[in-house]
This record gives sequence, structure tokens and C-alpha cells, in this order.
Amino acid sequence: MDREYALNSATDLGRRQLDYLEALLDPHTKRSLDHLGLRPGMRCLDVGAGGGSITRWLADQVAPDGTVVAVDIDTKWMAGLDDYPGVEVYRHDINTGPPVPGRFDVIHVRLVLMHLARRRDVLRRLVAALAPGGALVVGDFTGPRQRVLTAPSAADQRLYLRVQEVAHAYVAREYPISYTWAHEIDESLAGAGLVDVQGTEYSFTATGGEVACLLHRNYVQQLEDQLIAKSELTRADLDRYGDLMLDPRFRGWFYTFVSGSGRRPWYGERRRSDSA
Repeated sequence: MDREYALNSATDLGRRQLDYLEALLDPHTKRSLDHLGLRPGMRCLDVGAGGGSITRWLADQVAPDGTVVAVDIDTKWMAGLDDYPGVEVYRHDINTGPPVPGRFDVIHVRLVLMHLARRRDVLRRLVAALAPGGALVVGDFTGPRQRVLTAPSAADQRLYLRVQEVAHAYVAREYPISYTWAHEIDESLAGAGLVDVQGTEYSFTATGGEVACLLHRNYVQQLEDQLIAKSELTRADLDRYGDLMLDPRFRGWFYTFVSGSGRRPWYGERRRSDSA
């Protein structure tokens, strides 16, 4: 189970990672979910709830009678969240399906499926858990963007690209992560029988000292010992990389975040492709 995730969100570095991801992605995620027409009384499932920011927001949208089931493989940073009105928290491995029976009007999954070896099986389980007319929203990062815009020196640019290449290659070798899955979401949702499938891409530049570069730095800090033990990178290389991610003279393209959504047909409703 834990061998599917390269990073450990239960650590202090993991907590900061969740904070950075919330700052970067929550506004985009809220727009994607708000587009679904959330309303009071809905039953929602938040998979990979992390620190619970989207769980709380969903609970506010479906209050006072709605429910949000929040699930994560580690719920350390969701302490007290189950006291939030309408929220249920479960420590659970989503590989086995949702933690509770019943159907959901909205299921949200962010930065989870790209890590799972059986991601398509999990997606099918989630589709099966949708109520008729219910919507599934899936979001994941693509692979690394090897494009630097500015750096203090040519040597710094080369170092950034080398650390990125080595770190991503290490994670891909040791864990079942997929850097291509994000661009397979749309096809996978449609293939699972959902209708009204649509997707968005969200991309932006990262500047040293700002949140995206702090997240880059955080990822490498969490992998530091493994990278030094299993690659040619040295402690000095990684120290310089960390400094570079704090330097506002560095700018480069961050990962692209791809989000896809689809709706389970109502009983008797045919897929558009079936009726054409």
C-alpha cells in the first residue's frame, strides 16, 4: 500500500507539501467543482483529502443537509475535521473502493490516481459508486516541464534540469507513478461510460521563493536521502538546488495540472455516441 507513494504526507515536510498544493490548486479545483452545480443535500466523496481544504469547501456548498465523506491513506492532518458539520473522515486505501456503501452525487479525486498501479480499476469502482446523474472529477499532474526561463547562471540552469531529470526518473523506477496518466483521464472517463466528459489544463510559471518553487524544493527535500544514495547527485548539488528554488532570479514552467470530469447517465439515458 505505502509503496505506491514516493512521499510521506504524515511528516512535517508532508504537511508543508499539502499547504503548497492547496495554495496552488484549490482555486482551480473549486472552479471545476462549482461548474457541476453543487447544491444543498448532495452526498460527496473527497478522495485523497489531504489537509481537508476541499472537503470543508464541499461541505459548505452542500450544507445544511449534505454529506462529504473524506478519505485518505493517512488522516493525520485531518484531525478534528470529522467535527465539521456534514463531514465524515475515513483512513482508507481507495484501491479497495469507497470506504462506505451507497451512491455519491459528486466524487472528487486529486493527485491520487497517477500514483496507483491499478488506477483504471479504481476509477471504475468510483464510477460504479456514482448516483445516476452524479459527477466524477479527477485531477493529476503531467510529467516534468523541462523548460527554464531564467536562472542566475547557466550552471544553475543545468543543475535544475539534472535534479529534475534524476528525481523523476528515480520515482518512476521505484514507484508505479504515471506521468502520462493525466492526459489519459478524458479517454478513461468516457471509456468508463460517463457522459458530458470535459477537461481543462492549468499551467503556470514558477518563480524562486514563490509557492510552486517551494513545492519543487519540498519534493526534493523529501527524497534527498534516496537521491544521494541511488544517483550521482551529491549533497552539495541538492543544497544548491534548494537555494535556487528560493532565488527570485529563477523562473521556469511548472507541471501542468489536468482536470477531467464526467457524469453518470440517468437511467434510460443513452450516451451521445450511442445515439448518433
